[in-house]
Amino acid sequence: MSWYLLRRLFLLCFVLLALSVFAFSLGYLFPGDPLQNFSGVRLTDSSQLQQLSDSYRMEQGYLAQYLAYISRILQGDWGLSFSSQQPLLAEIRQLLPATLELVTYALLISFVFGIPLGIIAAIKPDGMLARTISGLALTGYSLPIFWWALLLIMLFSIGLGWLPSAGRLSVLYEIPYHSGFMLVDILLADVQYQQEALQDALRHLLLPTLVLATYPTTVMIRFVRDSMLQVWEQNYIKTAKAKGLNRVQVLYRHGLRNALLPVIRQIGLQFSTLITLAMLTEIIFSWPGLGRWLIDSIYQRNYPAIQSGLLVISSLVITVTMLTEILHNIFNPLARRQ
Repeated sequence: MSWYLLRRLFLLCFVLLALSVFAFSLGYLFPGDPLQNFSGVRLTDSSQLQQLSDSYRMEQGYLAQYLAYISRILQGDWGLSFSSQQPLLAEIRQLLPATLELVTYALLISFVFGIPLGIIAAIKPDGMLARTISGLALTGYSLPIFWWALLLIMLFSIGLGWLPSAGRLSVLYEIPYHSGFMLVDILLADVQYQQEALQDALRHLLLPTLVLATYPTTVMIRFVRDSMLQVWEQNYIKTAKAKGLNRVQVLYRHGLRNALLPVIRQIGLQFSTLITLAMLTEIIFSWPGLGRWLIDSIYQRNYPAIQSGLLVISSLVITVTMLTEILHNIFNPLARRQ
């Protein structure tokens, strides 16, 4: 097992290294001056330009420039944004919690609803309830996320007026910044309107979370159903039935623990999918997250921001996927043996 962990960690380091090489190469692939693409500094005089060029080692070879780039990344010097001329790392730290908050709650909803519905659909796969669940899962899987989001906005925001259609919190409430996670910051805030602000934040969070959770929930339903049906045909399940155990006992003692082991891998897979879908969701609901910031940077041709945003999102997805793969092999004896 220790050899497996070492191999996985080596693979993680190698992939992150390759990602850093790609991010570095974007400074030359983007239009314009590579020095400006790396630093984000627009207007400088000749002396500042020479000092900046020496700092970024632009007059040396690509290897020296790459090593300087890695050194700046590790030190927290990610350059400036073209649009705001603010440090990129500070902007990413401020925006990333909003995206992680949305993705985390959507992933939690997909597990809370997807796993039980998948189990119910697998108990009697030919029953009316199982067919209804499978049909709803197929429908949710086929829905375009932008159309589904606009439909919910028209119904609950414009038509009924129950839920807000944009933002994380109303302008009536001012919450001090602590962690960047809105619900956590509200609970930590010492203000008189804490309960009202918490209810308002939950109302703002409901629609985008529901839209973002639709696709992974349907995937989880189908995945758990297929996994349960596969386990249900194994010999040890038939042996347990032959011993006189009823369906609930067989399901609880033997079926669930084996059928739900592959679900651990789905955490990484669904996380990467949710990061991608969160970009569209943040645009539609004006959610101030990293995805919306990255899309705006693409429109504004903010090349340093694009470079940093892709580096952060890709590193996050790769790390979570690798960690879930390691957890799956830790909890699965057959995977460890292989």
